[in-house]
Amino acid sequence: MGDTRRESDIGELTFYNFIIDSLPIAILTVNADFNITGFNPWAEEVTGYSEEEAIGHYCGEILKGGMCEDNCPLKAVLKRERPITQLETTIYNKQGDLVPVRMNTAALFDDDDNLIGGVEAFQDISRLKAIEREKDNLISMFAHDMKSSITIIGGFALRLLKKVGSLDEEKEKKYLEIIRKESGNLEFIVEDFLEFARLQTGKLKLDFGPTSLDRELMELFDAYQIKAKQSGIHLEFQTDDALPVIEADAQRLRRAFTNLFDNAFKFSESEGEVTLATDETDKNVTVSIKDQGNGIDPRDLPYIFDAFHRGRGARKEEGSGVGLAAVKAIVEGHGGKIHVESELGKGSVFTVSLPKSREA
Repeated sequence: MGDTRRESDIGELTFYNFIIDSLPIAILTVNADFNITGFNPWAEEVTGYSEEEAIGHYCGEILKGGMCEDNCPLKAVLKRERPITQLETTIYNKQGDLVPVRMNTAALFDDDDNLIGGVEAFQDISRLKAIEREKDNLISMFAHDMKSSITIIGGFALRLLKKVGSLDEEKEKKYLEIIRKESGNLEFIVEDFLEFARLQTGKLKLDFGPTSLDRELMELFDAYQIKAKQSGIHLEFQTDDALPVIEADAQRLRRAFTNLFDNAFKFSESEGEVTLATDETDKNVTVSIKDQGNGIDPRDLPYIFDAFHRGRGARKEEGSGVGLAAVKAIVEGHGGKIHVESELGKGSVFTVSLPKSREA
């Protein structure tokens, strides 16, 4: 009987260890003296310490947490001041880098309610904090850019009003062209901001109706021919057959493809090539926009459609960081999918797949 119970206990312990090691969150356990007794692979990943280096050491020596000295959450739960704590704090990894973490701590008791230690589970939230900063920066950037364009428009409009009838035609045309350009910039900024607001609140509404993709894409292609010539980029349209009329929000789709075109041009060099290609299957139509630009770092690919994410190659370029997130939301709102393939130094291909009918 005793052997059977012992085997059962060992089996349960093995199972629990398997679960802890498999969880995608850093977990460490300590005894009543705050010495580490357990350290899972994710804890190794976040801290940089191996299990062998951590076991037996005082937890504060390994984590070097921002609250270790004065307000240790583990001490609070072990002293039964609080049964469990949830907080955001910082630790230092083995390399000495500061890592923001979201942490949960709890006390561990045996069957007789005796304190035997504690457990600490934490996640690296560096990327979340970076996104929060990008979000704050984005709001400031929108406000700054809008104010800049409004100031320029107001200034040149005032010049025109003060010199009505006295300006030569060439200078008057120049002033009006500046006003037109800045009003276009302002419109683009406002549209980006509205798109961002709708994405944040989940209120991206689509107005479906019969839409000719051929017409929409051809009009965009013609509009970008001028920009292509100015940038020294060769723009090509590859299509064999006319695409069917689909149910879509034409205005939103145009904005999605405009963002993809802008991206392709932004990262393309002079003498490069941007290719628009279309295809269809029984249920779907696909639209691909290919460039020969810088390409996307493989580390950025999983996050390329996240709001506020600006890849390593994009940080020196202008942009809000919400364009591709808006494209993804629009495409998925149509029941479609967007996919990207990219190789550093060789360019990227963004492929949009849309259903021919809403029922599909």
